Amino acid sequence: MSIKKQFLKNKPIVKVTFEVTKELANGAASIDLLSEHNQWQAIELKKFKNGKFKVAENISTEEREGLQFIYKVTSEAGEESILLPDGADNYVDNGMNDGGKNAVILLTE
Repeated sequence: MSIKKQFLKNKPIVKVTFEVTKELANGAASIDLLSEHNQWQAIELKKFKNGKFKVAENISTEEREGLQFIYKVTSEAGEESILLPDGADNYVDNGMNDGGKNAVILLTE
């Protein structure tokens, strides 16, 4: 699982690429990115033939220094679970009283 950040030189934007390896996807039918940068609306990661999932998002750095996110994994049987990346800058309580966490990435160089 990886998170790559590319800061654009002429704009206050960082291109963030979110990737989940085949091993961590564990046979998932689909994986969605849920993030506060778009009010937690699901963004589907593209599934590649080699089994990995990936999506890139352009995120403004004008309004935020970082953002919280999680992955929602849907199995072939339709069961949903949450997956946290191991490459996040930090982890915070998700505020849901279930002991869960959200991953955090910083959008500063």
